[in-house]
Amino acid sequence: MKAAVCTKYGPPEVLKIMEVPKPSPKANEVLIKIKTTSVTVADCRVRGFNVPVSFWIPARLALGLTRPRKSILGMEIAGLVEAVGETVTKFKVGDEVLATTGHDRFGGNAEYTCLPESGMIVSKPANISFEQATSIPFGGLSSLCFLRKANIQKAQKVLIYGASGSLGTYAVQLAKHFGAHVTGVCSTTNLEMVASIGADKVIDYTKEDFTAVGEEYDVIFDAVGKAPLAKSISTLKKSGIFLHAVGTPAVMLKMNYISLMTGKKLVGGDVVSKVEDLAFLTALVQAGTVIPVIDRVYPFDQIVEAHRYVDLGHKKGSVVIKIGT
Repeated sequence: MKAAVCTKYGPPEVLKIMEVPKPSPKANEVLIKIKTTSVTVADCRVRGFNVPVSFWIPARLALGLTRPRKSILGMEIAGLVEAVGETVTKFKVGDEVLATTGHDRFGGNAEYTCLPESGMIVSKPANISFEQATSIPFGGLSSLCFLRKANIQKAQKVLIYGASGSLGTYAVQLAKHFGAHVTGVCSTTNLEMVASIGADKVIDYTKEDFTAVGEEYDVIFDAVGKAPLAKSISTLKKSGIFLHAVGTPAVMLKMNYISLMTGKKLVGGDVVSKVEDLAFLTALVQAGTVIPVIDRVYPFDQIVEAHRYVDLGHKKGSVVIKIGT
């Protein structure tokens, strides 16, 4: 089968489409013929080994010393079940599915992959495309799990910083689903799109500082890790909560210090999701309550160009790779 192999750490050009052995499902696994996958910020971060200096040694040990240990990147997939292991009962050959392989497995940027039936895999509704299905797991799951930590109540004021990205576009829609009044912060070119997916108010960060408009928020979700931390906390209500999606060790230390000094709740770091969360998100997309935002769709042989585009840091929603016909 063909796969995009990360031959070493570096720029997008280190990715090479190569022939690799096609996997065979174990007794508890399903073999998925992948029709669509994606390129996420996380994929690009691993490919380029884009991690803080303070995290360099543990990251190398975790990811691989000279190149990614999981050399086929990609965490989001949608496709068809081509074969099942002898103990599999949840899925059958021909089922349309969507899944996340997770950052411990990767493997989505290929024509086939195997996943355990008990993993993060759910049936794809017939009324959503494979492209839409692929874009659900990464941004959707991360945003859902972070926002649930805030226990959003109806009519609370929620600000999403980085509202046009893969996490942000889901966060805006999920916060609205939970009944919040949502302010989205993004660049000029994305104001209309963020408003169209449900934001009650949009702020152009290139022209206006959201911390200077006199508003206080119950929840602030920094979906891209670029909000001014101390100034953001100053706009948070005393009982509010600040959510940080890119909780590096240095950032977590700073957040812990600010929390200690202010008494306000700051949450960052990894989130843990369950297959029920993926099913919940998929049902919202199926019902039209949440609409996946897809910036660009690239053919598989242009995955290097897709990485270059994501590296620019200006994508809107998801970047999808089409593998099968």
